[in-house]
Amino acid sequence: MVTTANPDTAPTVLRGTPVVPGLAHAPVQTVRGEVSAEAVARFGTGDFADEDAALAAYDAAAQAVADGFTDKAARTSGAAAEVLTASAGIARDRGLRSAVRKQLRSGDDLVAAVRAAADQFAGIFTQMGGLMAERVTDLRDIERRMVARLVGEPEPGVPTPAEPSVLVAEDLAPSDTAGLDPALVVALVTERGGPTSHTAIIARQLGIPCVVGTAGVLQVSSGSRLLVDGTTGLVEVDPDPADAARRVAEDQAVQASLAAWTGPAATADGRPVKLLANVADGESARAASGAPVEGVGLFRTELSFLDRREEPTVEEQAEVYAEVLNAFAGPGPGGADRHVVVRTLDAGSDKPLAFATLTDEENPALGVRGLRLSFSNAGLLERQLDAIALAARQAGTEAWVMAPMVATVAEAAAFGEQVRRRGLKAGVMVEVPSAALLAHRMLEVVDFLSIGTNDLTQYTMAADRMATDLAHLTDPWQPAVLHLIAITAEAGRRAGKPVGVCGEAAADPLLACALVGMGVTSLSMAAAAVRPVGARLATVGSEQCEEAAEAACAAADPMAARDAVRRVLGL
Repeated sequence: MVTTANPDTAPTVLRGTPVVPGLAHAPVQTVRGEVSAEAVARFGTGDFADEDAALAAYDAAAQAVADGFTDKAARTSGAAAEVLTASAGIARDRGLRSAVRKQLRSGDDLVAAVRAAADQFAGIFTQMGGLMAERVTDLRDIERRMVARLVGEPEPGVPTPAEPSVLVAEDLAPSDTAGLDPALVVALVTERGGPTSHTAIIARQLGIPCVVGTAGVLQVSSGSRLLVDGTTGLVEVDPDPADAARRVAEDQAVQASLAAWTGPAATADGRPVKLLANVADGESARAASGAPVEGVGLFRTELSFLDRREEPTVEEQAEVYAEVLNAFAGPGPGGADRHVVVRTLDAGSDKPLAFATLTDEENPALGVRGLRLSFSNAGLLERQLDAIALAARQAGTEAWVMAPMVATVAEAAAFGEQVRRRGLKAGVMVEVPSAALLAHRMLEVVDFLSIGTNDLTQYTMAADRMATDLAHLTDPWQPAVLHLIAITAEAGRRAGKPVGVCGEAAADPLLACALVGMGVTSLSMAAAAVRPVGARLATVGSEQCEEAAEAACAAADPMAARDAVRRVLGL
């Protein structure tokens, strides 16, 4: 939405979907990621001797691009490392190479062949929908980088600003956002993308204000300054400098007070809320263990094995898991021992594992992923559970184990029995609407539930997470999604069992208050989001949280829900 007030009295205001709260005021730095037409024209057909020579040049470019992603992944962790590793896999994909070869044989020159192959796969990913559609942005980034390598230009990407700036782009690939310096990039604004896009996820990890799905932002001139409000989703173009400076200073004072919060988390009247970390490996776990968290709410085990062609042994898996468990040995900020919630392999869809994922599925997002992999390969799950149990014994840290993509009570019961046989606490993820609707029966056969709001939102609203035109549907503030969360939390309250949220929604301080009001007992998020969430919860009472939950569920749409909760909380 674009709002233009009287040009003599007020700036132009754009509105998008808020992702990471905070205020920033700085000049625009626009990302234009295309390879120059002049370089492509100079390259021409490349003058290759034959098809094999052209394909060898492609192989070299693909390997260089993949190596670049791998190097960046090694210098980061968590969500950033996850998506960079996945991008490296796409760059090396044999299917993409075969498509390039086919185009060469049909008479295309090498650059045209790369672009045609990328078009083909982008169409396939889009038709698959769901999480695979999210990979189109990554694929286009890979295409541009390969073409740049072929024609002798530097790989496109985010320029390093000469001064603190607001980064503006149509969309940002993981390779763009993963290496950002928060001292120079003070906010992110994109024209495309939704609240669960890669840009949003990595912005949360970096802790910088972010607004996505902002129509019209690319038309802002390069000499303008933007005031970005990551709480309301408003982006003001050339606001009054003195007023902007005052508002940013006030926000910085608030952020400084948030940074001083040390936990444990509780509402103003003393209702305890466990704040937990999302981690991907030992390195990210060690980094997160220094935050005021009471353990791990989501250990994404599949991310440690994305580059493995063969299934790791029980002993190899146990070594990886023990690193995370060891990082959380001992008491948390409240003095109680911490625990780690281990998610079994969430392979499939956009996270293929060579040793587990089925190939040639028509719609992987609705196919054999997560727990469903064990239906035809029971040993895969059995060996992983053995490894988790072994790691827990070695580390002495309490391990809870949950399965992703559980749709029926029978699936939950069978999984719970397998986990309990190994002396571990069993749970399932609520990502499929059927699991939320049957939460009360799920809790008869497992010990806890964990709501994955990213997938729950996608499957509830039948909307691809990366479809900008549908960003209003892929927002976790959608009332239908909130009602399913409330149903699940109420089932937990009645059963006297924990119900957590481990999706991106948990990192939103405003939404966190409403989730607690629904009865959610724990929130798991990127470590950078813990202090803002904990500090916000400490300012509101339990009754306010409950009123906020009711107001959000009664709202007509996500923006109205946010506004209603702000009013209830007096913000």
